[in-house]
Amino acid sequence: MTADTTTRALHVFLVDEATAVRRRVAETLAALSDVSVVGEAEDTVTALHGIATSGAHVAVVDLRLNASNGMELIARLSREQPGVLTIVLTNHAAAPFKAACERAGAALFFDKTSEFDAACHAIEALAKQRATLAR
Repeated sequence: MTADTTTRALHVFLVDEATAVRRRVAETLAALSDVSVVGEAEDTVTALHGIATSGAHVAVVDLRLNASNGMELIARLSREQPGVLTIVLTNHAAAPFKAACERAGAALFFDKTSEFDAACHAIEALAKQRATLAR
């Protein structure tokens, strides 16, 4: 990526307890133009620090994390880093989880099993929008 591409790229931070899932998401997003995965974490404390220091624009968060939970992270991001757009990508996709995530401050919510592609398309659309605005 050139400096110009890096400047306009959508910076995405991944938060999931499973390394294999983070790898899959990172590989999929790396194939998209104007998207840069800037960090990963498996717990709330590491995620909050990493998101703040990486300049992330988007946090992709699972609800199940090591030693914490995604709902706590979403609420804290909403309060402490309101400029970061939170996208939930989880297997806990029942309506009550979605409603709780929205109340906590999540912008988008996707079922990891059935809506993985839709989540990636949403991130791609955000990246295209950012790249267009940066021109």
